[in-house]
Amino acid sequence: MATEKKVKRVGKIDTPEEYEALIQRSLVVFKPDSVQRGIVGEILSRFERVGLKIVAAKMVNPDRDHYYTHYEKIGKMVTRRGEVAFNQNLDYMSSGPVLAMVFEGIEAVALIRKIVGPTEPKAADMGTVRGDYSHMSFGYADAKHIGIPNLLHASGDPDEAEQEIQHWFRPEEIQSYSALSEKFLR
Repeated sequence: MATEKKVKRVGKIDTPEEYEALIQRSLVVFKPDSVQRGIVGEILSRFERVGLKIVAAKMVNPDRDHYYTHYEKIGKMVTRRGEVAFNQNLDYMSSGPVLAMVFEGIEAVALIRKIVGPTEPKAADMGTVRGDYSHMSFGYADAKHIGIPNLLHASGDPDEAEQEIQHWFRPEEIQSYSALSEKFLR
């Protein structure tokens, strides 16, 4: 009698724990350019339309220390882009209020990155937020000695998302509720 091998299908969820592991939270910060241009609502609707749920939101004007922690201690920007670009980014981020939000959904981190597009707006495809609403290159921003106005910050991976959410929000500021869309999109 032949022994039957049990083959696990890729992408198949077998347990409630595996399902819950796919539900993630991610930080999105609407940067000064999106707030001051008055396009937050248009951008926000893209996240909601795909079934992401807002679980926390606040408009703030953080100080440089807050941004230093966010961009260097968590995001390691100096290592990736250098000290000059880092300081220009902090100047840009300090130029006005931002709207910080936490979204929740199935594989939210990767989904949000897909909607937003790459960090450099010039490289972003049409159809992404950055491709539709911005166009500046790193080279142009560097030549003008400015931080690149790329509309949004979006967490890069689930670990970064967790650290960023803890940095921007206290636990009691994050809500838990059922959205009607979950019936169809979860």
